[in-house]
Amino acid sequence: MTPTDLIALPLFPLGSVLFPDGLLPLRVFELRYLQMVNQAHQLQSPFGVVALTHGSEVRVAGAEVERFSDVGTLAEITHYEALQPALLRIECRGTRRFRIHESEQQKNGLWIAKVQWMADDVAVSIPEDLLPCAQALRQVIATLEMREQAPAQDAVRSPIPTPHRLDDCGWVANRWCELLPMPPELKQRMMALDNPLMRLELVDDLLARSGITKG
Repeated sequence: MTPTDLIALPLFPLGSVLFPDGLLPLRVFELRYLQMVNQAHQLQSPFGVVALTHGSEVRVAGAEVERFSDVGTLAEITHYEALQPALLRIECRGTRRFRIHESEQQKNGLWIAKVQWMADDVAVSIPEDLLPCAQALRQVIATLEMREQAPAQDAVRSPIPTPHRLDDCGWVANRWCELLPMPPELKQRMMALDNPLMRLELVDDLLARSGITKG
């Protein structure tokens, strides 16, 4: 690999994991990220979301330097709203995954990384023994859509993006990884897996243990 194979990318380290096609709402108030998000919005350019392994989302004087996973997901801004001069509300959508080869923190605290794109999940049809995963997710989606149609004061927006690809191993596995209450470290490992069928098999085991599907 040569330096020309790598792409410079600003990073947003978070205590959560963004999956490809996943939705990520954020309230942005730190100067380093306000500048990054404003520039990304103006230029219609993405930034990278990476999961923290040490440190805090909010920079505190004297705190340890953030450390983060070496696999992250590119985020594209789909909604931008300036609530106050120093407060933004945005929504992002995950696109492709990347692997960090080196990173450097700038004087203002923003991390810039040199990354290489990872291969997108290969489209894999769901095998018969894993169909309960998709069927259970279909039921969850139907319930969430009903809540979206409730009166305004009770409406809850669905966190599941469209279009729904309920016949695809990677898409179904990713949506369950977002919904299930699993530790961030496990979500990160799931997201970084290259094999979407294996990811869904692991999700199937978690669903069976949780009683959501029959093991």
